[in-house]
Amino acid sequence: MAIADTLRFAPPHPAARPFLIGGAVVFLLGLLIGHWLAWLAFIFILLCLYFFRDPERVAPGRPDVLLAPADGRVLEVALASPPAELGLGDARRWRIATFLSVLDVHVNRIPAHGTVTRIAYRHGGFLNAANAEAGERNERNAIAVRLPDGREIAVVQIAGMIARRIVCTVREGDAVDAGERFGIIRFGSRTDLYLPEGVAPFVEEGQTMIGGETVVALLDSR
Repeated sequence: MAIADTLRFAPPHPAARPFLIGGAVVFLLGLLIGHWLAWLAFIFILLCLYFFRDPERVAPGRPDVLLAPADGRVLEVALASPPAELGLGDARRWRIATFLSVLDVHVNRIPAHGTVTRIAYRHGGFLNAANAEAGERNERNAIAVRLPDGREIAVVQIAGMIARRIVCTVREGDAVDAGERFGIIRFGSRTDLYLPEGVAPFVEEGQTMIGGETVVALLDSR
């Protein structure tokens, strides 16, 4: 699936619009003042269409699973406290960190059915998203989701060395579905998922994730 998404055309995410419009304007100007500029604009448009591709995904129809919130490679599976700004407490829970290269689909997806209870944006640096300290030091947008059974998960969009824009399209109080799109991070990034307390993951470091499809944990696994 990941390879297919890399090679197959998909409609772009709405976040691509300003880039595509700007590229089209430069392309038209290039036709008037110099074909070399038109060719550069054309290449830029193709790169934007590739980076912002937004393929359809089919979430498993099971209420007892948590899904990967992003495409990419599992960078780390470790116990950690969720971001303090979400108010979920200091108890350590399993965190799955996924690194998104510029070749991955960058649309983020909701891991499970629930309700968005808090969204907290924090300014920070722009270390390489693969850096172990990026989760704590980089700019990030953290989202808490309360599951139907009352437990909570957290998803954190983390900017990278090149990524400088985090887009989040959900709001506090929104009811969300597993696999639903909730944002995008531009040009290379990282997405962390904090499981409910007591729930163990069954993915490993180095594994390839498919956002909205890969099952990362069972909610009754303890």
